[in-house]
Parts: sequence; structure tokens; C-alpha cells
Amino acid sequence: MYYQNELNALKKAGRYRQRKIFDPKLIDLASNDYLGLACVEELFDKAVQRVKKERSHASKASLLVNGYHPIHQEFEQTLAKANGFEEGIVVGSGFLANVSLIEALVRKKDVLFIDEEYHASGMVATKMVQGEVVIFGHNDHDDLESKMQKFPKETRKIIAIEGVYSMSADIAPMQFYDIANKYNALLIVDEAHSSGVIGENLLGWFDYHHLPIRENHIKMGTLGKAYGSYGAYILASSHIVEYLINRAKAIIYTTAPSLFDIALGLESFYYIQKNKENITQKIKKHLASIETILGIKSDSLIIPIVIADNQKVLLIQERLLENGYIVGAIRQPTVQKAIIRLIAKLDIDEKNLEQVCKLIKEYL
Repeated sequence: MYYQNELNALKKAGRYRQRKIFDPKLIDLASNDYLGLACVEELFDKAVQRVKKERSHASKASLLVNGYHPIHQEFEQTLAKANGFEEGIVVGSGFLANVSLIEALVRKKDVLFIDEEYHASGMVATKMVQGEVVIFGHNDHDDLESKMQKFPKETRKIIAIEGVYSMSADIAPMQFYDIANKYNALLIVDEAHSSGVIGENLLGWFDYHHLPIRENHIKMGTLGKAYGSYGAYILASSHIVEYLINRAKAIIYTTAPSLFDIALGLESFYYIQKNKENITQKIKKHLASIETILGIKSDSLIIPIVIADNQKVLLIQERLLENGYIVGAIRQPTVQKAIIRLIAKLDIDEKNLEQVCKLIKEYL
């Protein structure tokens, strides 16, 4: 057995992972379906009807051969306009979107400044770049600026942050926006966990901080979280999108995203914008309940509870499963210290949310 020793070591450390099919009757507080849209039949039906109008139900080729479709274009134009960007481009997944951006934008003699807690997809992409990579302290804009000042003014600089960090639930401070503009640096904001959840219009980080979009700003978002589908998109200036189409390997050499997934993501976006006031009020109500019971204040629906013990985090998860609830038991290397990751999904009623919070508090 080629890797049995390594597998045994993972089991001993409480870091062993495996696929599981959980009972669908469990109350889901583990997934990234923040708004519960993955279970809304109306959105599914609308997406089906949209795709059924087309001659083909699959994209069949890359965007640059003949896989680019009016459904893709409608989604790109709608998201770009709503978020204040010139143009957008659909991508197969959030992982591919980060690889596309970082691998293509960071050229020889360029410098990428990336938050130490940036998503694994971005960190993988740093191994593919020709330029220099500088990691700065998590959400530490002073550390970022200090490190940027060590490079000549004419050096092309790219900054990569997340709107909401998936494990800590931290929101990036707006100072990153100011620094990017001050040094004329490109600013990549991974909005996978912020789009649809934060901001006055539920559009994410730029919306949350009331920041106007400029040509040096790039937004990457996914459909597999709040939008209840699968796939991703990049929003940027027309110039940047044109460049990605010509240089990003993960765009050029992959089949265009699923027509159904993009259609479903678009229907979810329309739904969120139509119901944003009700959604916002429900988010506030859920977060108030969590603060009251667990004493945790958050602006996102991700509630990380540090346990710092791999075996205990698995035990807490198992006890919650016995009570009909599923939460995330997140261990290394995803996080430095094991956490219970509770997602205050909007399709969970207040009674169940309060009950699971009380159980977690009891097990701590």
C-alpha cells in the first residue's frame, strides 16, 4: 500500500477525512448555501425552462472555441452592471477563477501581495507565477503597506484579499482599498463568501464598505455559496477581461461553464436583488440570536467556534448529528486550530438555530 503510513498518521492526529452521504433529514448548518436557495424549486424550474429554450443544453467547448453562449453573456453583463464593473467573464469554479487571475496577472518582475489566509486556490496559483510573491499578515494593512514600500514605484503590484474569510469570518478592512489606490496596485477581492451576504445591496465587500469601483479593482465571486448553484465569475475593467481571455490558462483550456448552473446562478441573483430587504432583515435576526446565546458577534453567516482539539471537534459534531443537526468540524490544514463551523443558513428557522446554539454551548 503506497500511502498507508501517511493515512495512518492522519488518523492518529484526528485529521483523516472521508466522503460521507449524510441523512437528508438532518438540519443543515454546515454547507455554504447561506441563503438556502439550493432548495428553492422555483429557481430550479426557471433555470430549466431557460436552458430548454436552447438547441443544446451543454456548452460543449471552451469559451474561445464555440462554447460561449447567450446565457453566459447575460449573466456576465447582469453581474457587471449591478456591481459597477465594465465587464465580466464566467469561469468553471472559484478554484479556477483564482488560478486564472493569479497565474495570468502576475508576470515576470511583478509582485503579488497576498493575505496569509487567502484561499488554498490562490496559494496553489502562487506556485505558477513568474513574478515575486509576498505574503502579508492576515488582514494587516500596515504590514502590507510596509512590504509594498520595499519595491520600486514602477513595479507592477497586485494585492489579493478576501471579502469574507471562509473559516474566520473576518471581513477585510477598507484600508486595503485605499492602499491599492495609493500605490496604483491591482486589487483582487475574492468575494466567494461575501457576495449575497454582506452589503446594503447584498453585493459583497465593495458594497459593504460603500466603495466606488475603479479600473484597478477586480472582483471574483462564486455561485456555489449564496447563489445556490455552481461556477464562478470575474468582474473587472474591459482591459483586464480582454487580457484574461488571452492569457489565463484556466479560461482558455477548459470547457465553458455549465449552461444550467449559470442560468440557475442568474435566477438566484435576480431573486436576491428582488428580496434583498427581507433577506437582510432575516440575516440580522439570525445573527442577533447567535450573539445572544453564544456571545459571538458577526456580520456574515459564518460562525467559527475555536475548539483547538481535533478529537473534541469531531465529538461535538457527532453529538449534534445525534440531535439531528450537522455542522462543520474543520481541522488542519484548513485551519491552524480545529473549529466548529456553524453556518446560520436562512432556511433554518429561529427555533432550530437557537437549539443548536444551546447544544454547542453545552458541549463546550
